[in-house]
Amino acid sequence: MDKLQREEAVANKLRLSEAFRDKQLIKREIIAGITGFFAISYIIIVNPMILKDAGIPTGLSVFATIIASLIGCLIMGFWANAPVILTPGMGVNAFFTYTVVVAMGLSWQEALAISIVASAIYVVIAFTRLSQILADGIPDALKAGITAGIGLFLVEIGLEKAQLIQAGKSSILALGDLTQPATLLAMFGLLLTLFLYVRNVTGGFFIGIFVTSLLGILFGIKDQTSPSVSLGDIGHYSKILFKGNFNHLVSITFVLAVFSMTMILVFESMGLLEGIMPNPKKFKRAFQASSVTSLLSGALGTSPTVAAAESASAIESGGRTGITAIVAGLMFGLSMFFIPLLSFVPQAAIAPVIIITGALMMNQLSRINMFDFSDWFPAFLIVVLIPFTTSISTGLAFGFVAYPILKIAAGRARELTTATYILGGLFLCDLILSALL
Repeated sequence: MDKLQREEAVANKLRLSEAFRDKQLIKREIIAGITGFFAISYIIIVNPMILKDAGIPTGLSVFATIIASLIGCLIMGFWANAPVILTPGMGVNAFFTYTVVVAMGLSWQEALAISIVASAIYVVIAFTRLSQILADGIPDALKAGITAGIGLFLVEIGLEKAQLIQAGKSSILALGDLTQPATLLAMFGLLLTLFLYVRNVTGGFFIGIFVTSLLGILFGIKDQTSPSVSLGDIGHYSKILFKGNFNHLVSITFVLAVFSMTMILVFESMGLLEGIMPNPKKFKRAFQASSVTSLLSGALGTSPTVAAAESASAIESGGRTGITAIVAGLMFGLSMFFIPLLSFVPQAAIAPVIIITGALMMNQLSRINMFDFSDWFPAFLIVVLIPFTTSISTGLAFGFVAYPILKIAAGRARELTTATYILGGLFLCDLILSALL
């Protein structure tokens, strides 16, 4: 009897230990999800501010951003069981706004249609062998160049929103007026956010935006076009829901934009997921979850979602499963009740986050072999031409065309894959058609 009691006591201890361990694991995942949310929470403000330049009403864009993020995180958590947060992507939202709408002259409704078609192609790639073919066939140097080039583009946009740079009279760009209150506020916000970031303060970006906005209120610094957002505005959300305009589906401009956006979504997502996933075995399902959410985001009225680089903060906090993503998604849902506060956020408070995010994306340059010119120069073209031409598609085209040419010239054609040749040819056609339009 004593032996049975001892065995039962041991069994009870083991069960208690397992239950305690499970609770500790769940607690760690919840903390990781909350940490990841606060790290990326600035997207609720920043994404609508960027899409505003495309003509999408800021107040409604806020709802689209939150809903797309909520759905994306839930899909990632339940389908892929991965600690990755999905939100409308920084970079692809710049392409959506400044390339498709501003540069190409299309409407935001047409840009949504382009996003939907590009994302549909992304879904096909993600759920077929094409995903593995592209992952293996595209050089790491070009993948890194894409992310870094988009990052530099964001830095330029952020500096402009901070009024730290402006169009020059005798040069392309010149230093802005450092005596302007908005510029001084942006500089303060940049220093504060940098300090919080290097100190690894949880939610540092969010805190930076909050403190800078508070100072803006105290000193009366507010954008003339600052949005007034309230939860009641959700009643008008249908104005941007399912508004994709497919009337010019077969036009050359539409096709070129779809091709470029597809390349951005596929290769940026590949690069980010490969860089942050703690368990490589979950890559395929995470890639699929990202593609499905990207498709839904166009119907919801916002630019495509991607895996957020800030997911790394959640993973560093111990996130290893989909619980992290689910918690982050629920946090996005709760944030909807606090959106009226967004009307007090000036661009000077947003600009520092855009600048730092762009700079972080540029750390992908470390993946490029700088001592191999045939690797480095095509990536270099992508990095510099994206911000200099304000066109992500142009940067991609020159980089993908230059890569096979330089490899062949160097007598290293054997390093090229079939995918590299095909994409190089497609991007060459893209350049030629763009020049003829």
